[in-house]
Amino acid sequence: MKYQVTITEILSRKISVEAPTAEIAEEQIRGLYRDEEIVLDYSDLSFFDVYTDVSEKNSANSDFTILQGDCMERLYEVEDNSIDTIFADPPYFLSNGGISVHSGKQVCVNKGDWDKGGTPEYIYNFNHKWLSLCRSKLKDNGTIWISGTHHNIHVVMRCLQELGYKVLNTITWQKTDPPPNLSCKYFNFSTELVIWARKHEKKTHKFNYETMKQLNGGSQMTDVWRVPAVGLWEKQQGKHPTQKPLRLLYRIILASTNEGDTILDPFSGSGTTGIAANLLGRKYIGIEQETDFVQLSLRRKEAIEDENTRKKLCDKMRENSQETTVLANHMREKDRQLAMQTGITYMRAGDSKGSLLVKQGFERLGYICLHTNGNNPELYKLAKKGFQIWTAEELRMKGFSVENAPYYAVMRFDATKAIPFDQSINLHKRNYTTVAQIYPLSNFIEIK
Repeated sequence: MKYQVTITEILSRKISVEAPTAEIAEEQIRGLYRDEEIVLDYSDLSFFDVYTDVSEKNSANSDFTILQGDCMERLYEVEDNSIDTIFADPPYFLSNGGISVHSGKQVCVNKGDWDKGGTPEYIYNFNHKWLSLCRSKLKDNGTIWISGTHHNIHVVMRCLQELGYKVLNTITWQKTDPPPNLSCKYFNFSTELVIWARKHEKKTHKFNYETMKQLNGGSQMTDVWRVPAVGLWEKQQGKHPTQKPLRLLYRIILASTNEGDTILDPFSGSGTTGIAANLLGRKYIGIEQETDFVQLSLRRKEAIEDENTRKKLCDKMRENSQETTVLANHMREKDRQLAMQTGITYMRAGDSKGSLLVKQGFERLGYICLHTNGNNPELYKLAKKGFQIWTAEELRMKGFSVENAPYYAVMRFDATKAIPFDQSINLHKRNYTTVAQIYPLSNFIEIK
């Protein structure tokens, strides 16, 4: 006698198919099961979790790839020794029912189930596992950046050291606009920490030192970064509860990668790392398990395909109150030729039109751009910071045709070498090309 026995099994399997819609993809999967004579229960479709494989859909050039799922699983799909830099914003495990302030209102600090704390053993094992997987993905000269607070950063540091990473710096990100502390029982929480580490103890790593100096007014950049929190201009496509500012990722990416490099973010969230990477000409691989945040990332990526939106985001991202600056100075052709011979340029010191007004950015002046009525601009490096005050008679003795002002601010520059610049800048300000203007150096030389 034959018996037909129904067995209920709990089965979890991931299968990839190509299909124009999720419904057709689901039907193709059911067809595969029918071929294997496996009957699926149509009464309950909740076990189907159909999502788009973003890496196939979103970017023909593979410059913006998101793998949806748990990073502990999908990291295995990333090629070993292929990543130049990793930025990771893992769970801080601080969703404990506390309160904070957002947009002037009291809110709960809970971010989601993924951020709820577990036992110390669970938190240690979680961080140890993903950091171990990430290390195998880095190139030998690759580096990793991990953000955190006291809730998780000490465990992260322990895991890094146990796994053989070399810790390079611990950056203090000082927020210029932190929310107030409502309990009035603690100092205001105005900082987060970002650990920077390389893959190997002894092998060297990539660090764009001169670029960081440029962003810091010509001086060595320190490990304290004053960067505002996320602005409304970064939330046009939606928001994420732990979204990081583009300006922070801009600095991190410029410090440790070059154009064309590949950046991995195992906790992609709203895709900020990917947006900053693409705006700077880098490739991106992100991993995110929440469908809503995957879709948010795709909307942000689609938005920067528009040239105007891309430029606006780039300009906002590059805003930096510490960057080296350039003084654009109009000179008559005769005086300009003399300036090239002597290495001296000057401006009236006073409050009349065309005079030098010491304003924000002057203390970071590192370059001079000479032009004549807005034409034929040339960029030169100042021989030293600051200026001297000369009388008109002193300048006339040098051969300059100064006007009637009694005093002039004189700056010395290296006239032996004009510095090529790749940015187009308009020095015609209405009809007043003689008015001095201070610009960020990145307006002339694109920071890449």
